[in-house]
Amino acid sequence: FQAGCRERGYSDEAIQAVWDVLVPFAGYAFNKSHSAAYGLVSYQTAYLKANYPAEYMAALLTSVADDKDKMAVYLAECRQMGIKILSPDVNESVVDFTAVGSDVRFGLKAVRNVGVPVIESLIKTRKEKGKYASFADFLDKVELVACNKRTVDSLIKAGAFDSLGHSRLSLSTVHENAIDAVTGVKKQQAIGQDDLFGALGGDDTPTIGLDFELTEREWPRKQLLSLEREMLGLYVSSHPLDGAEHLLSRNRDVSIAELLGSGRTEGEVRLAGLITGVDRRINKAGNAWAIITLADRDGSVEVLFFPATYNLMADQMIEDNVISARGRLNERDGTLSIFGQEITTLDVSSAELGRKPPVQITVPTGKITPALVAEL
Repeated sequence: FQAGCRERGYSDEAIQAVWDVLVPFAGYAFNKSHSAAYGLVSYQTAYLKANYPAEYMAALLTSVADDKDKMAVYLAECRQMGIKILSPDVNESVVDFTAVGSDVRFGLKAVRNVGVPVIESLIKTRKEKGKYASFADFLDKVELVACNKRTVDSLIKAGAFDSLGHSRLSLSTVHENAIDAVTGVKKQQAIGQDDLFGALGGDDTPTIGLDFELTEREWPRKQLLSLEREMLGLYVSSHPLDGAEHLLSRNRDVSIAELLGSGRTEGEVRLAGLITGVDRRINKAGNAWAIITLADRDGSVEVLFFPATYNLMADQMIEDNVISARGRLNERDGTLSIFGQEITTLDVSSAELGRKPPVQITVPTGKITPALVAEL
């Protein structure tokens, strides 16, 4: 390179100046053919997102189903696009996320403790025998592989039986005894003996162990949502912070989903959200510190408070507290966390919860000027 430049009359200083620019540029530059290929993929992606938004987002969510942080980012994008997220449903869901008109339905694979063989069995059964009309009908129709207490409990807490008209609390109360009652009969069915309702002579009313009573009593909203999040990794049907968007937006720099999607790994940030977990620890020197899990409407992140800051703010580190937290970004092994420096407890009043969410304004990059920012 240098020899060729000298032959063309360039000075050593000019050659070195070009070289100093060229070497770093090679770390991210693409040749024209590579750029053209990426441009084509970008165009195709943009076309699909613009013209088939629900289908596109369903595919995108399926692609990150094992990464709850990325899923939170894309679920937030769905809400911004006006796409409604539908809860998992034993009568409607398949394995992965699917488009349902202009909405997106959760796939059953996203539910904790529910494996693909069970899901395939549920889908096969409802295709062959019709949709499940009630919980008793579900237990009557499904194969033995789906009569698993932990699996059914997870489906209940995730809201997958809500469309059958039963409360989650009532199903959680009776499902273990109901499954115990039908398991023996299911095993007989598997080897070709009497069916579950064989002794009824055509009566559709369940008998063998299925005379349980379902009430309309439900868990308190806070507990219901907590269990839903435990099973799905995210709040889906609603969120404890619904209605508090104004309060959060005034006390943060970015949302958690925006932070996780930004690629930032350095600098300070201020976030606002709900404390969903507090892990208090003691270090080798005998000093207390803690890791809190902070969640907003669209994501969650861990905030670490070491002894010096922990001792000043430990009394505010209470589950279900709504707070604003300031700290320094830290990235380790691909996971982003925050070294907490300050906590402020926020007052979630009924007046705040009654307000509409803040207006979001999107401005093309080329039109952003200091004057426009100041005006906004």
